[in-house]
Amino acid sequence: MNWKEQAAIHADKQAPKESCGLLAIIKGKETYWPCENLSESPDEFFVIDPDNWADCEDEGELIGIIHSHAYGSALPSEADKASCEHLGLPFYIYSVEQKNWVDFEPSGYTSGLYGRTWIWGKHDCWSLITDYFLNKKQINLKFWERPKSIKTFCENPYFEKVLTGSGFKEVSKDNIINDDVLLMQGSDEKLNHVALYIGDQTILHHNIRQLSCRELYDLRYIEATKKVYRYEA
Repeated sequence: MNWKEQAAIHADKQAPKESCGLLAIIKGKETYWPCENLSESPDEFFVIDPDNWADCEDEGELIGIIHSHAYGSALPSEADKASCEHLGLPFYIYSVEQKNWVDFEPSGYTSGLYGRTWIWGKHDCWSLITDYFLNKKQINLKFWERPKSIKTFCENPYFEKVLTGSGFKEVSKDNIINDDVLLMQGSDEKLNHVALYIGDQTILHHNIRQLSCRELYDLRYIEATKKVYRYEA
């Protein structure tokens, strides 16, 4: 059984959720590596479990991203195109309904700031901040290597080091202005999420298992904000 047949079987079993997996060269053979879809809306888009991703890379060379569309065609969505471009890897999409495949490669598509699929180390809360500063302010912030898994990072987050090492300085929470970075505390009481204040009581951020988006800076996020940083380099 080849990797496409294995991926199709996985997709059929996961429907109506989108299946997801990786294509890798393992022991000299193209191999399908099934992954868990962590999306909170798995019937609409996929988020590959970063632990599955790390495990696959430990075993072989990653050469492609695979996922399914439970309904309709296998043609790529805007999120698919953005993710393909950002990752720099071919994408293979299987239509469960139509029983066919579409594949495509990076072609120069520019990823927007909104509607990104969450991918640890590629499309996450910090990369949204860096892309915003590059696209909107022509400021190229320092790249910071992530641990292999989000779990490792969440247990020992280092955003305070990242921010101060990227030209940001801590300022008072009483005077938040546009483009300030808000360092937030998660449910585990660790400072493991950053958001950008963009004015009009609104933030831009990217939560795990969700698409990047604008949200109202309401009481929930205000209480979660423990520190505020401003770019001053």
